[in-house]
Amino acid sequence: MVQLPPVKKVLRRLPTTPKSLAPAARFAYRLRPRSAGFPFVAPTWPSSVPREPKEDTLGAAYDTAWARRYGVRLARALVVDEVERPLLRLLARPSIDGWERIAAVEGPVVFAANHASHLDTPLVLTSLPDRFRHQTVVAAGADYFFDTRLKAHLSAFLIGAVPIDRHKVSRASAEQPARLLGDGWNLLIFPEGGRSPDGWGHAHRGGAAYLGTRTGRPVVPVYLQGTRKVLKRGATVPTPSSTRVLFGAPLHPSEGESSRAFAARIERAIEVLADEAAHGFWDARRRAAAGTTPSLRGPEATSWRRSWALGEGRRKPRPPTSWPQL
Repeated sequence: MVQLPPVKKVLRRLPTTPKSLAPAARFAYRLRPRSAGFPFVAPTWPSSVPREPKEDTLGAAYDTAWARRYGVRLARALVVDEVERPLLRLLARPSIDGWERIAAVEGPVVFAANHASHLDTPLVLTSLPDRFRHQTVVAAGADYFFDTRLKAHLSAFLIGAVPIDRHKVSRASAEQPARLLGDGWNLLIFPEGGRSPDGWGHAHRGGAAYLGTRTGRPVVPVYLQGTRKVLKRGATVPTPSSTRVLFGAPLHPSEGESSRAFAARIERAIEVLADEAAHGFWDARRRAAAGTTPSLRGPEATSWRRSWALGEGRRKPRPPTSWPQL
């Protein structure tokens, strides 16, 4: 029996012009394996020519202009009003106070809030009055919310997030919020720079104060209570609990006041709101006038001591027992 050569070797020996081939050989020529070329694959690049670096389109360089177009804003308003608000009413049961303090404020406004949970952003957005709610963007960490394309798209669409570089001074991160305030957009920013890892507050950074000083826009302090109980850092499943959103009176930078001094004043205003939420308006104002408002930063101690002082490490007290009356 004559052994035939492999089909691949036969196809390789065929001439490049099939006109002179027999019909069967011509058919085999058409069936020969071919590699897909341009435009189905990327074109080749000469090894002697250096490539230009690819332009970074994520992180602080992500362009969020598309999320502020009318159609996207309309879709986001439907999500905020018809999905997020009913869901937060079930999970967080928010109590909203202080609207009367910002009733006379003309936008745009910088809202500065404490930060302990991922729930804080949608809770503030759904708690804002109607004239602010759908004209507010959120300053979000570029390294967390814009590190992948999917997260960047969802963050820009769902909460109107704009990327802010939290780890280095970036001109783009400083210019974009100021430009948006100049265009009439309100800004929600968390001056602590991220969620609290242990439930206590942390020192404020100068972002909110810088924007207020540079643009001349008022800064409204906002205190959020109870969001950590619903969804604390590291948790994946929320636990229904009650929360409170308390708006304070707007703050304006004084003439000649530095951004650092203004940032400290914003932090004190949020601490006064926390004292008001815990002990009432008059007691909080008396302590504020005396300079004895409790700090939100907690004690300078080890992690377990800070957790104990916050009340998270304590067991629930047993109910008192008594002997039955004979």
